[in-house]
Amino acid sequence: MEFNLIITGVGGQGGLTLSRIVGNAAMHEGYNVRIGETLGMSQRYGSVLSYLRFGEEVYSPLIEEGEANLMLALEPAEALRNARFLGKDSHAVINAYPIHTATTLVGKEKYPGLDEIEAALGRICPVYMMDFQREADRINPRTLGVLMLGYAYGKGLVPLKKDSLLEGIRLTLREKLWEINFRALERGIELAKG
Repeated sequence: MEFNLIITGVGGQGGLTLSRIVGNAAMHEGYNVRIGETLGMSQRYGSVLSYLRFGEEVYSPLIEEGEANLMLALEPAEALRNARFLGKDSHAVINAYPIHTATTLVGKEKYPGLDEIEAALGRICPVYMMDFQREADRINPRTLGVLMLGYAYGKGLVPLKKDSLLEGIRLTLREKLWEINFRALERGIELAKG
């Protein structure tokens, strides 16, 4: 078994933390885990891309184009920017909550419509797109990634046990953040079943 996960978003959304939660969950199950990261120009609102691979024998964090099993896109335009990692066997879970960058705010670039993004990615693989941020905000805005992870798990797209995901949260986050993130994981699973 080998699993390739792409997590993409912008700085400040918690993508790097999310990759560590999943990585810790996979290690808890005894898998080899490799994580690679590409950070944009700025910490806040720059592009952030995490490659996470786990399996019995995984030696490199890099994921070939078209080889991601799953993309968790915390920001919709970043999903489009990283579409090259998706193939016909991939799945994409996308937060339909745009975060405009400096270039789109001043009109240098046009921000694509959410329906355009969904249609473009939907031509490559199955896409699950909703405003996950609105759901996360009801618990805590910083639980977005974990809520989306719960959703992907609920859809059967994450080959890890729920107990391992909970352990990943415990191993990655400070204890005072455990409860809200456990709630976010559960809420994501509910939304997937819904």
